[in-house]
Amino acid sequence: MGVTRQGSARSTDPYLPAHGNGGYRVTHYDLELDYKIGANRLAGRAVLTAVAGQALARFSLDLAEFKLPRVAVDGRQAKFTLRAGKLHVTPARPIAAGATFVVEIRYVGNPTPIRGRWGDIGWDELTDGVLVASQPVGAPSWFPCNDHPSDKAAYRISVTVAAPYTVVATGVLTSQRRSAGARTWVFERPEPTASYLVSVQVGRYDEVELATGDVVQTAFVPARLRKPFARDTARHGAIMTTLESFFGPYPFGNYALVVADDALDDPIEAQGMSIFGANHVDGRRTHERLVVHELAHQWFGNSLTIAAWPHIWLNEGFATYAEWLWSEASGGRSAAALAQQWHAKVAAAPADLVIADPGIGRLFDERVYKRGALTLHALRRTIGDVSFFALLQDWTALHRHSTVTTDQFEAVAATHAGGDLSGLFQSWLRRRALPALPR
Repeated sequence: MGVTRQGSARSTDPYLPAHGNGGYRVTHYDLELDYKIGANRLAGRAVLTAVAGQALARFSLDLAEFKLPRVAVDGRQAKFTLRAGKLHVTPARPIAAGATFVVEIRYVGNPTPIRGRWGDIGWDELTDGVLVASQPVGAPSWFPCNDHPSDKAAYRISVTVAAPYTVVATGVLTSQRRSAGARTWVFERPEPTASYLVSVQVGRYDEVELATGDVVQTAFVPARLRKPFARDTARHGAIMTTLESFFGPYPFGNYALVVADDALDDPIEAQGMSIFGANHVDGRRTHERLVVHELAHQWFGNSLTIAAWPHIWLNEGFATYAEWLWSEASGGRSAAALAQQWHAKVAAAPADLVIADPGIGRLFDERVYKRGALTLHALRRTIGDVSFFALLQDWTALHRHSTVTTDQFEAVAATHAGGDLSGLFQSWLRRRALPALPR
């Protein structure tokens, strides 16, 4: 078997080195959850199938504070400790490099969000139900995982709750059963998924068709909001068709839009799902641009997932530019007009942010979003519409369901430009001063 080593307890992410773990990669998560809403009591069984990247005498996972009745590796009870958000596991037998191994973890407790610089992230109680929003570090609040965006895996998620409630989780609903006042919902997501994009929503929702078409589009909405929601999302089918025309085929087997019966500061994307607050529904399409933004993340952020957090502009810049493209395509303000507007606003802000490396404290700074979109508009003006939109299609197709970096995007852009773009990307992404938009 050779020399065995401890898997690194820390990832190589420059922003969040305490999240993610070295030495292996997870290929599949099987999560069985039984949740008592009133008591906020979660009993879980997680079965992780993983592949060792090196010989392992021990390894670690990310997990918040739960009681752990059982931890086993390949069916044998393992030694373990859980402290400071890390579950350290020592299997009964060392794991050989390249070997596939299975970890079973039973856990129980009262899940709470992970608190940090972005507020409360992860499993969160609503007034009557649950919302899970895990970007960037909330996944360990409710299941053991290798919590890094580059470690993408397939998922099966089973959730049992009291019968009056509806569950919406990452994946396509494959089965549902009732027993003694409860219902169990089973979802499967075969496409590789980052842990922060896995979600569970629980509430008293009506299920409605969001739009017709090749993609199954379903909404889950409080009954009191059905009428204004229908007016707000009347163009959703057109939005989906338009984004597919720009970015290529929708990358997942379904799309679910959930409206929580509580107010939320901002909508949230998950894999194949977006979550909005009741405050985002007003019957006047006030927040349609956010509907576009979250849907665009299914391509940029979810199918194409950043390899590490410094590349966040590849998520948010593209989703923001999708808003501008939809506005232009639907008869609203042109992308050029919106670019001019936001260029002026960004120019009025301090020039103290590098978009390609914003730093952990400014991961979600508005300028990452808007200057990221401005970078794309500058690229569009530089290489022309034909090359630009061919680039977008190529980018999403080449890296479908994989991880991406800024350097990779620049390389694909260069092939479509037929020339050197290093100066453009250097000035827009790697310098603080804001360039002028190309004419």
